[in-house]
Amino acid sequence: MLKIQTKKEGAELTSIQYNDKEMLFQGAQVLDSNGNTFWKRQAPILFPIVGQLKNSKTEIEGKTYEMSQHGFARDMKFEEISKTENEHHYMLKYNEETLKKYPYKFELHVIYKIVGDALQVTYEVKNIDNKKICFGIGGHPAFKCDYSTGDYEIVFEQNEENIEFLKLRNGLIDTENATNILEENKIHLTENIFDNDAIIMKNIKSNKVILQNRNTNKKILEFDFTDFPYLALWSKKGAPFVCIEPWQNTADKIDSNQIYKEKENILSIEPDEIYSCKYIVKFY
Repeated sequence: MLKIQTKKEGAELTSIQYNDKEMLFQGAQVLDSNGNTFWKRQAPILFPIVGQLKNSKTEIEGKTYEMSQHGFARDMKFEEISKTENEHHYMLKYNEETLKKYPYKFELHVIYKIVGDALQVTYEVKNIDNKKICFGIGGHPAFKCDYSTGDYEIVFEQNEENIEFLKLRNGLIDTENATNILEENKIHLTENIFDNDAIIMKNIKSNKVILQNRNTNKKILEFDFTDFPYLALWSKKGAPFVCIEPWQNTADKIDSNQIYKEKENILSIEPDEIYSCKYIVKFY
């Protein structure tokens, strides 16, 4: 039995209960041994950028705009379109505030739907402008997992021969790749694994990964990111959660020309067109 809770602020998930067990990290409620918050968020939506812009600036339609990491959607109040026990639908529409940071007219819809033992999260972007719009989008859900014990691993469903690990330098994508840390198509989550920031992967053959206990092989969840070309893993040092993040694009490269529409894997849609992608998490 799966139950979810969400909020209008950022259209963010606040609870995923599977058979009465909380599966989602509880954000600001969880404190470290010094009484400090590990991370105030739980499952932010990354839009209209994923990661950081070089110098926090980008050029769109010949003008320079400033945007903080992961974009503005996560900090804005969405409109609740509908809410039932099994489906929550939110919408963010452009306004004067968004146009100062991002000069496009859009609607961003976020739909959470329970399907059996799985949660399906759908992002829809509608172009309500009179010109083509560009954007990036991604998810950032944090699942409860005390990874620092070394007892957990991420398992890929396919044999990953060509996977690439991207390297972050000061929040931007480096020109050289990071070390491939796959062992037998598994990533062992160790205490120090996130010392150099997030683990970002592309050229992934698998459509799904499994988070499981590596001692007992007991599955915690299966994460289906078929619609996304990038997958990232992230946490804070010693924090009792792991983020499994499906991304359509990434932070700027360190040698970026800072032109928004030329970002790697940037998405674009014509007027009245709707773009849609989804990820699915099945719990065990």
